[in-house]
Amino acid sequence: MEKFLFFAMDHWILSSLFVALLVALLLTERKRGGKAVTPQQAVMLLNKEQAVVVDVRDKKETSEGVIRGSILIPFSSLKDRASELEKHKEKIIIVADKMGQHSSMAVRTLSGAGFSNVQRLSGGVVEWKNANLPLAKK
Repeated sequence: MEKFLFFAMDHWILSSLFVALLVALLLTERKRGGKAVTPQQAVMLLNKEQAVVVDVRDKKETSEGVIRGSILIPFSSLKDRASELEKHKEKIIIVADKMGQHSSMAVRTLSGAGFSNVQRLSGGVVEWKNANLPLAKK
């Protein structure tokens, strides 16, 4: 660790460029993943805008509960089953997964399929649960 610090101090321009590129990469990837909404914002969108939640978790992960009214389409089959969401094309679609690890890829998949207003649930269903919001058993 000490050698790393000496390297960073000796080559501060190189180290600064590396950090800047890393930040730019993270910001770009985050932006490509779509707009993130908190669980509270998602509740408002569900109540006021009639948004639709698409749960992309696997069947075994949904055993702990799902967001009421959500459409269950596992991430592995989202590309093939995107046509099931055609009737909701004009609504806001909120993608939810377990902890947010697949939601940005799911947003890109749905955006590529022609859905224009797709957002992701920040922190996934775990964050929904941590906010003490209800989950329905299916």
